Amino acid sequence: MKYHLLISEFEAKLEALESLSEDILYRAETGITYTERWIKTLRKEVVESGFNSIQEEIFFFKNIKPQIFSKLIYYSKLFNIESKRPRSSSKFQIKYLNNQINKLQVFFNDNLEFYHYYRRGATSLDEQYFVRGKSDLRSNTDFFNFHVDEKFSTCQDGTVAAIMAYDMLIVYLQQEIEKLENYKDNQNTNLMKHSTRLFWTGNKTELIELIYALQSSGAINSGTADIKEMASLFEQIFNIDLGNYYHTFIEIRARKGSKTKFIDKLEEALLRRFEESDA
Repeated sequence: MKYHLLISEFEAKLEALESLSEDILYRAETGITYTERWIKTLRKEVVESGFNSIQEEIFFFKNIKPQIFSKLIYYSKLFNIESKRPRSSSKFQIKYLNNQINKLQVFFNDNLEFYHYYRRGATSLDEQYFVRGKSDLRSNTDFFNFHVDEKFSTCQDGTVAAIMAYDMLIVYLQQEIEKLENYKDNQNTNLMKHSTRLFWTGNKTELIELIYALQSSGAINSGTADIKEMASLFEQIFNIDLGNYYHTFIEIRARKGSKTKFIDKLEEALLRRFEESDA
């Protein structure tokens, strides 16, 4: 079962969508269409091929399916939030967006026991939570009732997807609030543009990883520097638009394997430089 290949193709499709249009409602609507199509493809693969072991089934419903299902929840909620967003003053928009964040936080409070289980990486109840045919009367399934399918659902894979989706939504909403709160400051962000001939030639994710590493290390302002301020400065220095760096950080944090790919790459490059200098 080529689940990882399907996930890679799906994420590439969404990445292309995010870069094509700034119309948030169009992106959300198209994202819903994409994710529904890929969920059907994934379901067909599962129903036809099944799993070789309980462990494989648990891994799929705990890690693979939520990656796609979370995007469906994310885009559906995003469309609903943005389509009802007031087009009035920044003050009313900020109030509306904060209210939406509060509503999302209610979900985490309602599912606190499972939330802590999932966040701490526990596995003791995985067979109960992520094997089909099991039930958990404590689970809150209202938000995905329309996708409950005994051949393609467990009692908690939808909750994992919702946790991932709501994380992304809260980051998006916080960024929108920051844009509104700092509108005047943003008018001055181009002051340093083109004042340097330095250009970032790596990818955006690498630079974002570096920025978060510097901020976390305490090397700048003793660790009190704001990520937004640092990202803005690096954008100006290297003539680059980092886009939604909060969202990218979530993706970095969710990486399988090394979460510090670029930092590791830097260390290897510097050590190689030392060796060449000593030769």
